[in-house]
Amino acid sequence: MDETGLLSATDLSVGYGGEPVCAPVTLSVPAGSAVALVGPNGAGKSTVLQTMVGLLPPLAGTVAFAGQPVDERDAGFRRDVAGVLDDDAFFPSLTGEEHLLLTARAHGVVDAEQVVAAQLADFGLTERAGALPSALSSGQRRRLALAGALVRPARLLVLDEPERRLDTTMRRILAARLAALVEAGSTVLFASHDPAFLAALADRVLLVGDEHCPVVSPEDAVAALREG
Repeated sequence: MDETGLLSATDLSVGYGGEPVCAPVTLSVPAGSAVALVGPNGAGKSTVLQTMVGLLPPLAGTVAFAGQPVDERDAGFRRDVAGVLDDDAFFPSLTGEEHLLLTARAHGVVDAEQVVAAQLADFGLTERAGALPSALSSGQRRRLALAGALVRPARLLVLDEPERRLDTTMRRILAARLAALVEAGSTVLFASHDPAFLAALADRVLLVGDEHCPVVSPEDAVAALREG
């Protein structure tokens, strides 16, 4: 793991209408690591993620990717960063398979058809590959969104509760796939409520709260989740 922060936030205040939703965040996400955000519902985890990838402007503080200020409009940043922050970022007139093929080809994936077929199989979507996103169940849309992030190369994956609406088996499969990507040098920043998923993947954890946002070990974060 490279301890130099691929993505870093310094005294980052996040929120809407000038009102912060949590304490300021200072966080370094080293290349080749998996860093989690943990906190109760409404604590501000999603807002932190959206601000760190440039979808929301910070109220104060700074965010940098590879040493440069984050700019979501920058072509290099969009090439290097893939995210699943909601389940609605689909092309509504394309089938699931077409959506994945377009994503893969746009990012220069070699043998895109084979790669897409493998992603569909891994996420249990082969039989629904020809369906429009609107015709999929909530859980299937979640799996399609995750497949869309994993079908393309990325230096950084940003995932908001990736385990949401997945069964236990699929959660284990996803955690193992993400851990393998980290082992190969990719970086993952994610929010989670699942102690098992957290324990299987995270190297370090940011506890998002009203008064302070400390960085703790996965063991301490799992204990905090299990306590309530």
